[in-house]
Amino acid sequence: MPDKGTYRRIVWPFAIAETIIWAAIYYSFPALLLTWEQDLGWSKTELTGAFTVSLIVNALCAPLAGRLIDRGYGRFLFMGSMLLGAALLCALSMITEIWQFYAVWLAMGAAMSGCMYEPCFAIITRSFRENAKRAITLVTLVAGLAGTVSFPSAHALVEMMGWRMTVLVFAAVMVITTGPLVWIACRAADRMAEGRAFVPSQKTRHALRILKTFAFWALALSFAMLALHHGMMINHILPIFDERGIAKEAAVLAISMIGPMQVAGRLAMMAAERYVSTMVISAGCFIAVFGASTALLGTSAMPSLIAMFVLLQGAGNGVVSIVRPVLIATLLSRRNFGAVSGLAATAFMAGTAFGPTLGSLIWEIGGYDLVINLAIAMPLIGLLLLLAAARYPSTVSDEDPE
Repeated sequence: MPDKGTYRRIVWPFAIAETIIWAAIYYSFPALLLTWEQDLGWSKTELTGAFTVSLIVNALCAPLAGRLIDRGYGRFLFMGSMLLGAALLCALSMITEIWQFYAVWLAMGAAMSGCMYEPCFAIITRSFRENAKRAITLVTLVAGLAGTVSFPSAHALVEMMGWRMTVLVFAAVMVITTGPLVWIACRAADRMAEGRAFVPSQKTRHALRILKTFAFWALALSFAMLALHHGMMINHILPIFDERGIAKEAAVLAISMIGPMQVAGRLAMMAAERYVSTMVISAGCFIAVFGASTALLGTSAMPSLIAMFVLLQGAGNGVVSIVRPVLIATLLSRRNFGAVSGLAATAFMAGTAFGPTLGSLIWEIGGYDLVINLAIAMPLIGLLLLLAAARYPSTVSDEDPE
């Protein structure tokens, strides 16, 4: 069991670094979206298309990033990706054309694949092995406040100096604070992994054999259902509330509480994990999200159900970020965890990227009631896939063929 010194050298630096990285890179986009629309004159559709491209690139690069971490290059990947992200924020401050905006965010997708949750959890799992769950939980508890840091910071800085200087400030904070933290954490993690980390498959094709297993696809698609659901709901929640006659102020307050509910869900998981298994907690995430969508359907008749939606949507999705890497290691592979986690993340990130578009298409066909009904079905499908993956776990990638 890792001691307090190990957590001080690895976990807490990663937690602070991830908070800053998520705040500066990921949440800066929604935080500055309206400002960009007003200042640059491009539509929301044009702007958010760049973010979708970024998430797709992130998904495509994730397996390679995971493979590099398995081979012991996590420190250089993480540092390089973080510095690339900071450099791209600097480039963002100088854009004047829409193609430049897209080029920056396309490259940002590659940077995100090497310095956000997936690579961080892969490095922690490689070092902590079966004790990774608590370390991952602590990282997400702190980094769950990234949105709370990013939105007010961006608003205040834009008011003082404009959005171009704001992204430069974000870049500077990343380099000055996150750089040393990442280096310290990764170096300590490498030392901890010496002699205890699983030796990855020498040939990439051996690690890729996991793609032939039922368990991989069932688990990857189960969490992709939640990602698709969350991406669809969060991006359409304001017009859904508006259609249901809920005041804009109440709607904005409700959305702002989803982040704190994610942290609350993680704290509840820490209290319950000694009594129930990770699989039971995972199933609870899907049931919570199902309950959130069901509550949302009833907000027309009973607006107070908004509170239930916020609680269940936030808590359910907050815990997912913890249990997903744990289940990948348990049901699929510890030896090639980085590569396998990256492959599974491709489906998860694709769900996040295409959720908003799917919501728009369904809305055009049958309105937001149809969107909500689809949202009710998604976690149920995901739960069935999760149970199927647990019933038929795979260890194929932990043994190389002769």
